[in-house]
Amino acid sequence: MKIVFLDASTLGDTPLEPIAALGELVCYPTSTPQEARARVGDCDVLIINKIVVDKALLDAAPGLKLVCEAATGVNNIDVRECEAMGIPVKNVAGYSTDSVVQATFMHVLSLMGSAPYFDGFVKSGAYSASPIFTDLSKPFLEMAGKTYGVVGMGTIGSKVARVAEAFGMKVIYYSTSGTGHCKEYPSVGLDELMSCSDVISIHAPYNERTAGLIGERELRLMKPTAVIVNMGRGGIVDETALAKVAGEGVIGGAALDVFVKEPLPADNPLLHTGRSDSFRFSPHIAWASVEARRRLVAMIADNIRSWKDSL
Repeated sequence: MKIVFLDASTLGDTPLEPIAALGELVCYPTSTPQEARARVGDCDVLIINKIVVDKALLDAAPGLKLVCEAATGVNNIDVRECEAMGIPVKNVAGYSTDSVVQATFMHVLSLMGSAPYFDGFVKSGAYSASPIFTDLSKPFLEMAGKTYGVVGMGTIGSKVARVAEAFGMKVIYYSTSGTGHCKEYPSVGLDELMSCSDVISIHAPYNERTAGLIGERELRLMKPTAVIVNMGRGGIVDETALAKVAGEGVIGGAALDVFVKEPLPADNPLLHTGRSDSFRFSPHIAWASVEARRRLVAMIADNIRSWKDSL
């Protein structure tokens, strides 16, 4: 069985032995669409992370029997075409929950506590030259007693809610599916969540219900001290609107780990607001702790093994 991984560099130096033990594993760091079509001619199992699996790629792989997504979302795969060709598609869910929750609060705490400013104050020598023992020029607010709004109360959102509670925060949430299935916390409308929350974090998939969910109107409902963190998918928050609103100082700040186009283009308005201190960015790494990547590889191997055992 030949297993081809078309963009293995997306997992960094994570050991792939659990997958290699199942067959002949051939890895390519990255693949252009043309390269991808040339590399799948004799593969049985295809592993991809961000590579687009369309009809052209499927037609170039006449012996393909299984497509494995090295992630949770499968929006880069033409699932219907795979079904029509009798090729199962398997993704991996739940491997990065702890990693994303941790990264969420990395950004929340940095925004709420102005961490880069205070770090810079000490490292610049300004603290050493200060006549007093502290610096109160950048006041910060306590999280305890404030309201935390979760957009998307799934597995990750639920754990974020519990951590927020540990900080002494009141939790509310907006259900992007409209079901309001979680009974632990109040389910509210989006406008109410935007206007009442001191911290908002997004943990929803990108689909027809969440595309452009939070635009300029919704952002302007936020409190002037509130912050918003997008850990879901790019496109849920209107990037141009966010750059405008946060750039005007209408809200306290924003953090993003995901973007409409990745890598983030150098001319994206988010990078040119003139208020860099109001933003925190990370390059889509919330999912990628060492432990999460190892779990991901193990679960891909499990998917291949279970498929093989079912034959």
